Amino acid sequence: MVPKYKIYLDNCCFNRPYDDQNYISINIETQAKLTIQSLVLDKLLFLVWSFILDYENNSNPDNNVKEEIATWRKKADFIVKKSDVIIAKAKELHAAGFGKKDSLHLASAIASDVEYFITVDKGIIKRKGKVAEIMYICNPVEFIGIIEELHNEK
Repeated sequence: MVPKYKIYLDNCCFNRPYDDQNYISINIETQAKLTIQSLVLDKLLFLVWSFILDYENNSNPDNNVKEEIATWRKKADFIVKKSDVIIAKAKELHAAGFGKKDSLHLASAIASDVEYFITVDKGIIKRKGKVAEIMYICNPVEFIGIIEELHNEK
């Protein structure tokens, strides 16, 4: 049994299954991301959704992908709304080198006290040491490895 952690998947992660699956690394990340989604559906993980996920997803030109990703909002256990605190934290993160949208994702995750921020964005992962408020920032494959290790320790 997987411990019930609060997780945040950014927009890149939600879009991973729609990327070119001919690349082995993308395909592996997709399989891990789909496994994470299964754990969310089985209520073994808490999913956090945010206003910036709504914004980015609504900008997706592919209506089918947009609609499929939007269904995860309804499955989320927590919805983060825009606030002055989140905007202030996002500005701080942006000053530390993160992109504007990435900063909003991270600030939303921090505001909801997630343990795991899951992304396939290499820029976020490269700078993860600059975000002390989140226990783990990792890609989907790393996350599966972490929870398997935790499960085996029990």
